[in-house]
Amino acid sequence: MSTEHHYDVIVVGLGAMGSAALYQLSKQGARVLGLDRFSPPHTHGSSHGDTRLTRLATGEGRHYVPYALRSHEIWRELEEASSERLLTVTGGLFFSGEVQGSPVHGAADFIGETVAAAQAFGIEHEVLDPVEMERRFPQFRYSGVECGYYEPDAGFVCPERCIEVQLRLAEAQGALVRTNQTVLEVEPIDGGDARVKTADGNFTATRVILSTGAWMSQFLEPAFRDKFEVYRQCLFWVDVEGEIESFHPDRFPVYIRTDRTRDDVLYGFPSNDGPDGGIKIASEYYGSTCDPDAGTSPVTAEEVEEMMQLTTRFLRIGTRCIRAAACLFTVTPDGEFVIDFHPDHPQLIVASPCSGHGFKHSAAIGELLASMALGGTSELDRAKFALSRF
Repeated sequence: MSTEHHYDVIVVGLGAMGSAALYQLSKQGARVLGLDRFSPPHTHGSSHGDTRLTRLATGEGRHYVPYALRSHEIWRELEEASSERLLTVTGGLFFSGEVQGSPVHGAADFIGETVAAAQAFGIEHEVLDPVEMERRFPQFRYSGVECGYYEPDAGFVCPERCIEVQLRLAEAQGALVRTNQTVLEVEPIDGGDARVKTADGNFTATRVILSTGAWMSQFLEPAFRDKFEVYRQCLFWVDVEGEIESFHPDRFPVYIRTDRTRDDVLYGFPSNDGPDGGIKIASEYYGSTCDPDAGTSPVTAEEVEEMMQLTTRFLRIGTRCIRAAACLFTVTPDGEFVIDFHPDHPQLIVASPCSGHGFKHSAAIGELLASMALGGTSELDRAKFALSRF
């Protein structure tokens, strides 16, 4: 491979955000190169596991709502362009446990902020008491003190399929995609460009988008590295009690159940893989950080047992785990995203919109990143996502 090919934009990392940015850049006719150390979609990072929850009213803060709304529009555009189903609307139930103001993803009162966001943006919703929740959704176990929010337009997207479709469409629109390419270094160079070094050659670009997920710290100075902590998360597919039909998407919503601490959250999905596929459930773990190169190690029997104990407290399911997998959350100190030009090197764009709630916004973020890289404008406000806030 020859060296020093020049591009308008190089995207390093082709997961949720990188694939979306590559698609949007190629859509605008940019000369663009996408690089990934693996072959996306893959199981080494954050963007796998069959389904990702999406909701319009975001309990993490109402400044995310425009991203969710725009992403839903782009998912539908991508579906039309690819003839693939990416977004499934099931409705979403988000409810508290014994503690009404439960913290999730940096929000002190996740359910309260979800309701406030829905009211502020006119998003269709209902506030439900425990009696009404049990009538509609008897699959859950209730204590009688819950406060619930129901959003009919919530649902799930298929992460692997979304990434595959955006990369395929990007290539069809002229983007060059090189997978299994480990990026060794990204450095600013004289003249305002940047150089990307790989084992197989070097490339330059007017802008470089760093969307490297759990590996972000490897490309930043020491002053920023501790702002991106990586946590291993486990995903489980579990058998159900009784007939699987009660957990079909037309009868069972996506959900988030909050409780006392951020480690005591349960979320999940309806059945999406036939009668023998079970239903996917997960919690969140922030006990200790991990090395991203070892973070997706196999789920242990002890982790399965701990999840079963948590889940059966709140959900009427069986106790047999059909399969399990691990993925990675990259978390900032305040739970907010980072979407910004590097403060010292504006040819570099840092894109770490993660912290455990990024995929639902990824389609719109890709559009925003393309606009930033090409000098355009966007209606999406990224003021809260500045790297300089740390």
